[in-house]
Amino acid sequence: MENSTKHLGGAGGKLVHSVKYILIFLLLWVVGCSDDDDNVPPPVEPTQSIDLVLVAENMVSPIGLMPSPDDTGNLYVIDQIGKVWVIDDSGNLLEEPFLDVGPMMVTLDPGYDERGLLGLAFHPDYSSNGRLFVYYTAPPIAGGPEEGEMWDNTSRISEFTVSGSNPNQVQAGSEKIILDINQPQFNHEGGTIAFGPDGYLYISIGDGGASNDVAPGHVEDWYDVNAGGNGQDVESNLLGNILRIDVDGGDPYGIPGDNPFVDSDGRDEIYAYGFRNPFRFSFDMGGDHRLFVGDAGQNLWEEISVVENGGNYGWNVKEGTHCFDASNNENVLESCPDVDVLGNELIDPVIEMSNANNPAGGSTVTIIGGYVYRGTAIPELSGQYLFGSFSQDFEPTGEVFFANPSGAGLWDFEELEFKSTSGDIGYYLKGFGQDLDGEIYIAVSSMLGPDGNTGKIFKISLVDD
Repeated sequence: MENSTKHLGGAGGKLVHSVKYILIFLLLWVVGCSDDDDNVPPPVEPTQSIDLVLVAENMVSPIGLMPSPDDTGNLYVIDQIGKVWVIDDSGNLLEEPFLDVGPMMVTLDPGYDERGLLGLAFHPDYSSNGRLFVYYTAPPIAGGPEEGEMWDNTSRISEFTVSGSNPNQVQAGSEKIILDINQPQFNHEGGTIAFGPDGYLYISIGDGGASNDVAPGHVEDWYDVNAGGNGQDVESNLLGNILRIDVDGGDPYGIPGDNPFVDSDGRDEIYAYGFRNPFRFSFDMGGDHRLFVGDAGQNLWEEISVVENGGNYGWNVKEGTHCFDASNNENVLESCPDVDVLGNELIDPVIEMSNANNPAGGSTVTIIGGYVYRGTAIPELSGQYLFGSFSQDFEPTGEVFFANPSGAGLWDFEELEFKSTSGDIGYYLKGFGQDLDGEIYIAVSSMLGPDGNTGKIFKISLVDD
């Protein structure tokens, strides 16, 4: 698929407004404007453009933003170094963090790291029960995936409770560990957690790291052509999956009865499988509340999928819509299966982008899943799925894109250009956020890794020209 080079926003973002004024002009001409060219009014320029408006700054490595489902109006920023920051309803970034799990985490590499505090989710009844959940990488347990190899870290899902006396602070000592998953490598942690419209907690877990789904800790699967296969294995571990658990249905959790492997071979927690590194996902807050998952590719292709219960999304049999070769990740195999050993179809993504390493050309280092725009401030974006690129070249050159989330096959997408930028946004794009009104934010940093204080939150907004 050829990447589109169209733009919406900035000068290009005037498209919708320009069309409106052209139609008005044509209507006036039809109903009786003079044929004399001197009497034709000049085109009317739109008065607003799409831009990035700074909301908060001086964080380290923000990777997402969440609203709390209560009446405070607060927004909560996930900072990879272990802190959750509060932006109050007046737009102020509070000095003290809402939560700090840094002391419980594995030590991060400031140059580049995929570990840290990766996810935050408020219980749907947070306003009455004060419960919240986080995903962070804890130190590894003793031992390893095989003899002579040690675990790198532990992916941990924990529950906390907000303080009864201070709604801007988590209660000290309230951590309850819900789920620990041993991770063989430092990368491909996944990391998003979110409550779905069904009230269950969804968790994205990467394939264990390294590359090609091949390394210590990557088990054999049914597809003999490619070694390794946590993405395709559903019995040995929880890696390479979207999980779904019921945090209200057991201690420490229960299993939803319609999870696909309940009462059959396969881990009960699994909701969908076949993922490499599903770093960011979201539920559409409108429409059919579809689940959109951004899955970081290997060397050639990046992808966004619409994920359903029991779906197999292909890795490492496929990378995007292409047959993957684990022995040479720049080679595309001529053919590969279209169903797995269980008879489940390998489901193709709805968005595919060329990776910057693709010999055929590409400019995306890692795809960053976003949100469907359900706000009212920018009518041009209504119902569009916004997502992005972490970088084009391992420099602070992230981009934001949008696609109309409908139709069969791969969706077309376009770059969202902003008034104050030229092309890229001038930062590494590390995540998105959405408030209760459906407006969308981006989390960025000038630093490749969790270092410095260049982390910022911007809101995608209409501004005056």
